Amino acid sequence: MNSPLGYAAILGEALVDLLDSTVDGEHVYRPAIGGGPLNVAVGVSRLGGAAQFVGSLSDDVWGDRISAFLTDAGVGTQGVRRVPAPSSLAVTTHTGAEPEFRFYGTPPSYALLHPGDLDLPLLHGAAVLYAGSISLLSEPFLDTARKAWAVPGPLKVFDPNVRPALVPDRPARAGLRDLVEQFAATADLVKLSEADGRLLYDGAPVSETADRLRTAGAAVVVVTRGPRGAVVVTDAGTVAVPAPVVTAVDATGAGDSVMAALIAHLLADGPGTDPAGWAHAVTFALTVAALVCERPGGAAAMPTRDEVAARWGAGVSGPPVVLQ
Repeated sequence: MNSPLGYAAILGEALVDLLDSTVDGEHVYRPAIGGGPLNVAVGVSRLGGAAQFVGSLSDDVWGDRISAFLTDAGVGTQGVRRVPAPSSLAVTTHTGAEPEFRFYGTPPSYALLHPGDLDLPLLHGAAVLYAGSISLLSEPFLDTARKAWAVPGPLKVFDPNVRPALVPDRPARAGLRDLVEQFAATADLVKLSEADGRLLYDGAPVSETADRLRTAGAAVVVVTRGPRGAVVVTDAGTVAVPAPVVTAVDATGAGDSVMAALIAHLLADGPGTDPAGWAHAVTFALTVAALVCERPGGAAAMPTRDEVAARWGAGVSGPPVVLQ
């Protein structure tokens, strides 16, 4: 797929996932390169879009491996800064296919990008700017993200990618909710999961979550609902999109793959508020996520368009349902 509108600048964290695994009957933790924004950047590239990763990487051996992984995946690293801090770790365990994360590393190497480190010409030249995830919970990265978000020109795409372990109580969740709404105020697209919405808005249903974000200013809101698909909310109405039926092995990176597919859509077709157009884009994104769920391992599971087509062909889900 060509990207006639240019490239996406993906702002956020890259780290090392320690995945709960069993090898030869022994319980082990297997290292893998990860981080939600890194997964998004890799996903965009594998789907045929152009992506530049913007963030901080450790100057240790894992930082070297992450940088090489990005390059091998076709992701640009012009916006990367190397920092003298150990690579951050995320210990990943599973309840069924759903991952749970605990994060280690102080200060977090992924959050050490300062406002003055930004490559402003790189951001000005981007067609899409993505921000979100756990890097926004730390300084100086939050100030850096705010500076990047203020750059005029790119379409703004946001994903809170909430990690409950990092917002363990009501005051922390309220602070994150305020932060999410600040970024949503000027976002062309906000993508979040139903679980994210419930945590941010005290158990609110999908419709209320989407309404809150649209009221904050988001032009389009996509709420993913796991095996129940997704809901798309625009000025012109609300559409429910079903998901393919799969037996999930590992859901790590599934939400990131939806975000990657939607960014690839924006790079190819530009923005819009037509519910039918967004429903088509989300339908494809859910097939990408379903394939990711059938594979172990985050960034390594991000598929190409050819792999998606080979797995699903046509007609993988039913027609979208207009809700209002």
